[in-house]
Amino acid sequence: MKLSEILQPLAELKLMVHPPRMMVDLEVQGIVSDSRQVQPGSIFVAIAGLTFDGHDYIFQAVQNGAIAVVGERADIEISVPYIRVVNSRIALATLSAAWNGFPARKMRVIGVTGTDGKTTTCNFIYQILKTAGYPVGMISTVSAVIGDETIDTGFHVTTPDAPQIQDLLAKMAAREPHPITHVVLETTSHGLAQSRVSACEYDIGVFTNITHEHLDFHGTYENYRAAKALLIEELEKTVQKDQGNIRLAVLNRDDSSFEYLREVVNRFSAVKMVAYGRSLEADIRAENIEIINQKPRFTIVDSNGKRAFVQLNLMGEYNIYNALAAWCATVEGLGIRAEVAAEGLRQVSAIPGRMERVELGQPYLAIVDFAHTPNALRNALISARKLTKGRVIAVFGSAGLRDREKRWQMAEIGVKLADICILTAEDPRTENLEAILLAMKSGADAAGGVEGKNYFRIADRRAAIRMAVRLARAGDVLIVLGKGHEQSMCFGEIEYAWDDRVALKSAIAEQLGIPGPAMPYLPS
Repeated sequence: MKLSEILQPLAELKLMVHPPRMMVDLEVQGIVSDSRQVQPGSIFVAIAGLTFDGHDYIFQAVQNGAIAVVGERADIEISVPYIRVVNSRIALATLSAAWNGFPARKMRVIGVTGTDGKTTTCNFIYQILKTAGYPVGMISTVSAVIGDETIDTGFHVTTPDAPQIQDLLAKMAAREPHPITHVVLETTSHGLAQSRVSACEYDIGVFTNITHEHLDFHGTYENYRAAKALLIEELEKTVQKDQGNIRLAVLNRDDSSFEYLREVVNRFSAVKMVAYGRSLEADIRAENIEIINQKPRFTIVDSNGKRAFVQLNLMGEYNIYNALAAWCATVEGLGIRAEVAAEGLRQVSAIPGRMERVELGQPYLAIVDFAHTPNALRNALISARKLTKGRVIAVFGSAGLRDREKRWQMAEIGVKLADICILTAEDPRTENLEAILLAMKSGADAAGGVEGKNYFRIADRRAAIRMAVRLARAGDVLIVLGKGHEQSMCFGEIEYAWDDRVALKSAIAEQLGIPGPAMPYLPS
């Protein structure tokens, strides 16, 4: 693409161009925001991050061959065109979309956000669309799925950066012989606040819940909630598509965020709304709920009184809400038949790292779950309790450089709902691990816990899991929480390969005296 051509979508963001006479015949070879990735012909977008400011690396980018630079600062004097913009992050997303031919405009894009349940809801929607016969893709925190191809989205990823998202969408749009027509995009508050998902041209925005999380980044719950609500604004921004526009916000009627989000929807005349829940006020609600072997089945009733029976093959009563959210997006939003949606929901039987069982012949139930927020921990432990007449043994921690308040909250919840809690490392990063565990101790003590009796502090997650295995008796449930599907753990600034499922299998195999995987390494 020519430089002048790819810069056209930035018209509303541009403040100035220096020098005024641009070299319009230059060929662009790519869009990058890391000066180390610049190749001859790249456009370098300078972004002021939390740790580093890309504007400080502009000269390096030019030396590496950048033919133009986009940034926010006014004091930049360089030998190549410099395009000053209002917001570099939005510029990066817009340029990345333009470079890839605006792929999201060629498909239906369903965004899913919330504190808990995003990945499960994405999988429900994906399977419903697949059951309906649509060529469907999905970008989640676990992986990207393009037809039969699965792409790992990396260590500790929330929503990928804008260039990666647009590249994945472009691959979906160009898939042969059947281009992807519908994509499900797991959309985090970070992704929204940092404009990684600008130019994703959302058709439907789904909200699971908004509870206590990520206050380390957003500062307050109100800021966190406002970041989530940006998904509604993205619905309004979506360009007119050839296939028409839906612009539907799917809200949880029973969540504390509902009234706030409804007010946000009302600010945008083009955005419609549907609310789901278990309360009578919901447009789409669940009735006649039964839990058989921890798997819910229920009747979905719409605002016209039409009823449909749904049976889930995932454990946990909380998955009723995730299923209702997926139903609203597909049946109400996309017009998929109720019986097709019900079959799609039924077909989802396992999601990596979500109440995932580890079976090596041990006499107790061993589970790995991603629960890393107070609300998710509560739901996971309630579900675990219903699986046994024995004890619940829980292993979990709280991440460093993240929301500090949830540390004592999670320990308090653990002590109240589990028989034994083992508090341990969970991505301490550059924080002092012992200090994190001390903060968790305060919550455990406040809940009536007695250290050495019903809760323990073991900094080494390997030793914590091994201790839980030693303590587990026939009929107990041992649940390791917080990491789920993730493939690494961060100590200092280093990501060490780590998988809770592998670690738990290793510990159980050691106990049973059978061959098993080696225990992953972690720094002590």
